[in-house]
Formats: sequence, structure tokens, C-alpha cells
Amino acid sequence: MTDNQRWQWMVIGSGFFLLVYLLAPILTPFVIAALLAYIGDPLADRLEAWGLRRTLAVVVVFVVLSVFAVLLLMVLLPMLERQILLLVNKLPIYVVRLKEVLLPLLSTLSSDGKPLLDWEGLSANIGDYLKGAGNIAGKTLSYLTKSGLALVGWVANLVLIPVVAFYLLRDWDRLVTAVRELLPRRIEPIINRLARECDEVLGAFLRGQMMVMLALGSIYSTGLWIVGLDLALLVGMIAGLVSFVPYLGFIIGIIIAGILSVIQFHDLSHLLAVAGVFAVGQAIEGMLLTPLLVGERIGLHPVAVIFAVLAGGQLFGFIGILLALPLAAVIAVWLRFVRQHYISSALYGATASQADNTQDK
Repeated sequence: MTDNQRWQWMVIGSGFFLLVYLLAPILTPFVIAALLAYIGDPLADRLEAWGLRRTLAVVVVFVVLSVFAVLLLMVLLPMLERQILLLVNKLPIYVVRLKEVLLPLLSTLSSDGKPLLDWEGLSANIGDYLKGAGNIAGKTLSYLTKSGLALVGWVANLVLIPVVAFYLLRDWDRLVTAVRELLPRRIEPIINRLARECDEVLGAFLRGQMMVMLALGSIYSTGLWIVGLDLALLVGMIAGLVSFVPYLGFIIGIIIAGILSVIQFHDLSHLLAVAGVFAVGQAIEGMLLTPLLVGERIGLHPVAVIFAVLAGGQLFGFIGILLALPLAAVIAVWLRFVRQHYISSALYGATASQADNTQDK
């Protein structure tokens, strides 16, 4: 590659990132729509292979996914609403019970006889917060009602996602072919091979990980319900949703469920039962769910996964958290390619004297 070509690619790359930065406020619905189109493309391709036209196949995919999403929301939302209301109503009681359980322990840990926590102030703050929650909700609703432009923009984005996803899914193969034809012929085979590897990794992660999260949420919720925990569904769904980071769902879930178990039951047997639920769920994930649904193709170390999620959230907020692992998986594919290229290069196999001569040149 000549210096002129390098400068051209640098200008193109800089212009692309600058454009993304300037358009970031309006890119969210398009990013979500692109992810939905990517997830639905294999199913549309399979229906197309069975003889359906592409547009009809896309319509079938949209109908199936929409019905599944509506049924899931109809089942989960009322149950989660009841769980949240139960949490709001019982939170002051939980604080009092937690005080009864932990106060003797904290008094033994305090060297000067003073309490380590101001329980009265904590209870008062929680009560004030719960009283103000309704006012906050009312103010938020009032602001959205008065700010018609913001409300219209939010609704427009919500409607825009399925529309953009439909057209992207319908023309997905054409778009991929068009991008491939624009690639320089000299590097097209390499980019095509890397794109296939990235597609395998992203497909394994996006489709498989969502099923793992849903399955873990169901396992944790069912197990905690059998134990008798009041907030079983809420805790189980939270643990399932954050399980895309290795061990994070297990850690958060067992801490929250353990605290609620001690407050609710005041005995060790239920705490051991809660620990057993999460141990069984973790074993099922490691031995069955992840190998079957995700596999080892993503190839990311758990530390790399945690770093990617934190970095994505720090740089781009919630959208960064959503895109962190897919982008990290793609970067991992490219890094493996760079490593293979480096190992097969003359620089890797060069002796010290040859390397010094190369640097002098």
C-alpha cells in the first residue's frame, strides 16, 4: 500500500468517525433497527430458501417476532408490575427487619459503642423517597405532556425502529453485496473471510446470548419461587438480564436474593436454598446453555468482557453497553487475524540482527 493510499484510507476513516459523532443523537433507532434486521436475516433467508419471496418472508418474520414479543410482554409486565409494587410497599418493612438482623452484628463490630449506620435516618430517607416517587412520576408526566416536541420525538423514534428494521431486513442481502462490490479487489478476499468469521461470532453471541439470558431468568425465578421468596420474579429477571457479563448475574442475583431471604425468613435454611438455586442455574449455564446456544466461537476472556462493557458505557452510555460485546467480538476476530499475520511475517521470524537492519531501513 502506497503512502497516498494510506492517506486516503485515513481521510475516509476520519470522515466516517466524524460523521458518526455528529449524527450520534439520531443514530439510536437506526442502530437498534440494524440489530433487529441482523438477528432476523437468517430466518428470512431460510424462508426464502423454502420458496417464499423475500418481502413475504420478511413479513412472516416480523409477524412471528411481534406476536412473540407481545405475548411475552402480556405475561411478564403484569407480573413484574405486581412485584415492583410489592417491593415499594414492603421496602420500609425490609429496612426494619434488616435493622433487627444486622444491628446486633454491627454493635459487636463497633469499637466505640456508636452505631455504624444511622438506621433512623436511613428509614426516614426511604420514606421520604417513596413519598416523593409519586410526585416525581407526576412531574415527569407533566413535563412530557407540556413538551410536545420531546414526546413526538420519542414516539417517532419508537415507530421508526420497526419501519427501518423492515426495509433493512428486506434489502439486507443487497446491502451486503453492494458493500462487498465497493471493496478494493486486492483486499476483498481477506475482508470477505473476516466478515464471515465476524458473522459467525456475532450470530453465536446475539442470538444465543439472548436465549441464555431468558432461560437463566426463568430458572432463577422458578427456583426462587419454589423457595418462597416474595420478589422471586423480579430478582430472577434482574439476574438473567445482567448475565451477559460472565458471573455478574450470578453474583448480583445471589446477593440480592440472599439479603431478601434473610429479611423475609430469618433462618439459614432458606439462605442455603437460595444459594442452591443460583448454584444449579450457574451449573446449567456452564454445562448446557452456553455450550449449546452460544458455543466457544465468541472467544472473549471474562476480563475482556467486563472491560468492554465498562468501556462502552463510559464512552457511549446505554447504547455503548448494548454494543460493547458485539463490537468486542468483532475486534477479537480482527486481532486474531493480525496475530496470525504477524506470526507468519518475516518480522516475527527475524533474528535480532535482521530486526535491527529492518528498523534502520
